Amino acid sequence: MTRRVLVTGGAGFIGSHLADAFLAAGDAVAVLDDLSSGTRSQVPRAAEFHALDIRSDDAARVVRDGRFDLICHFAAQMDVRKSVVDPRFDARVNIEGTLNLLEAVRAGATRPRVLFASTGGAIYGDLAEPPVAEAAPKAPQSPYGVAKLSVEHYLGYYARVHALDALALRFANVYGPRQDPHGEAGVVAIFCQRLLAEAPLTVYGDGLQTRDYVYVLDVVQAVRLAAAAPMPPVGAIDARAFNIGTARETDVITLAKTLTAAAGAPLRLEHAPARAGDQRRSAMRSDAAARALGWTPATALADGLRHTWTWFAARRAGSAR
Repeated sequence: MTRRVLVTGGAGFIGSHLADAFLAAGDAVAVLDDLSSGTRSQVPRAAEFHALDIRSDDAARVVRDGRFDLICHFAAQMDVRKSVVDPRFDARVNIEGTLNLLEAVRAGATRPRVLFASTGGAIYGDLAEPPVAEAAPKAPQSPYGVAKLSVEHYLGYYARVHALDALALRFANVYGPRQDPHGEAGVVAIFCQRLLAEAPLTVYGDGLQTRDYVYVLDVVQAVRLAAAAPMPPVGAIDARAFNIGTARETDVITLAKTLTAAAGAPLRLEHAPARAGDQRRSAMRSDAAARALGWTPATALADGLRHTWTWFAARRAGSAR
């Protein structure tokens, strides 16, 4: 039976890969995106497209009347630095926009499963020694992390009170083809763009801050498995949240060295002051996802960086989508 799937943010980096994957599996896919950061060319031709803001009445109408079996909610304000500068805007998009869609789900004729793109490092903060499990203390160091954690609590409310089937997937630092090199969120993409321009790579602070880098197609596989997995019992938010990461810490300087090696370029770094809201260390255990979803990361960092560099270089040559 063909499923009807809605991907919010489906013109963006992860969402467009996800729309491709669901279409390849034979699903009917709709994409809802306001194109504030995504691009129309990344929306698959076979997908139904709605150019709408998730805060709008029209977006709510699409959700309410679309008779979807699955909603993958990936639309977001995703720039941590922007959330620090303008936390009210971040909350309007990431909290109020999500509530607009959840209320539409509640009012609709069908009750789709909702998969929410949450964040790992940005909600855990620096209280716990990495790699962290889902039950680790939550200490967001940015409004972006606060908003994502708030939405997880709202999902728990809707599950308990309105019987909503919802899972939160707490992504580590996702990288890969189609990542936006102009936003703060994608250091790998930014580094690729700098390498193409034969410019030095900017490292903030000492460059020893660590992140857990997970390849985008591994993330897509996690989402697909979550769409079909048995729904865990309703409980605290961690009961229906899964870390999607590799449990490996990589510091920024090591990342730069590995990427420049993949590109066959010399390593040139320039240091800039550390940035407010930056977490020092981040890595996440994904044991719960392995048990409940059958998911483990499949792509080694060196391989993923090589695939990513190849895509950026091909795009420069005009041959990549």
